[in-house]
Amino acid sequence: MDTANSAILIMGAVAKNNILFCITAFVGFSLFSCEGNFKEVQKSTFSEFVPSGEADSINIKYTDSGRIKSILVSPKMLDFATVEFPYTEFPNGVKVTLYDQLGKKTFVKSKYAISYKNTSLIDLRGAVKISNEVGQLFETEQLYFDQKNEWFYTEKSYKFTDPKGVSYGEGVDFSKDFKIINSQVVSGEVEKQ
Repeated sequence: MDTANSAILIMGAVAKNNILFCITAFVGFSLFSCEGNFKEVQKSTFSEFVPSGEADSINIKYTDSGRIKSILVSPKMLDFATVEFPYTEFPNGVKVTLYDQLGKKTFVKSKYAISYKNTSLIDLRGAVKISNEVGQLFETEQLYFDQKNEWFYTEKSYKFTDPKGVSYGEGVDFSKDFKIINSQVVSGEVEKQ
């Protein structure tokens, strides 16, 4: 009888171990299956921002009625035209020459730029410099350009150098030809006329 009871106890223990093993295997398999499904769901809802167009060493001339309005030069351009909010990125900076009605030039330079297509807004960053043929120079770290209104603005600190003097400030908006300048906070010395 001892042998029969021992055999029954051993078979019961083996059966419990088999059931425990099966449950553990099932739970483990379920967890790995869920992780695999979760990764598949992530892949289906995650979209990577990949440019729809890319160009190196670009030189673009913008014209209106046969007249050149601006020339943009950049070592690299990435076009994200197929995303929800399309934009064009210039990761290695830009050099832009703007022309007014009389052909006078304004020069814009930055280390990075991004142009938002829906708003016609350009965000210039990193050692932004704007100069003109009269000798005026505007310097800041970030500047926005509203293409529709041909208007620049920033909340960052800036330096404005003019043949009459130098001024410093924080927060400014101005026309592309520097004829209208609205400063929030300004200091410096300007020569009297």
